[in-house]
Amino acid sequence: MTEETEDLPRSLRPKPTDLDVMSIGELNEYIGELESEIKRVRSAISHKEDQKLAADAVFKR
Repeated sequence: MTEETEDLPRSLRPKPTDLDVMSIGELNEYIGELESEIKRVRSAISHKEDQKLAADAVFKR
């Protein structure tokens, strides 16, 4: 996010993709895209968990 957009409210979740109009090939491709996005999100979660552990270690009571 840039400074200009940080103050704006986050947009609503996108509407679900209409699967009825997609061919089998398109659906398989869509699954691949979703799996890639899941990997990206899991990586971001892992990174944030690592940062939290590091911060907890610094400020350990």
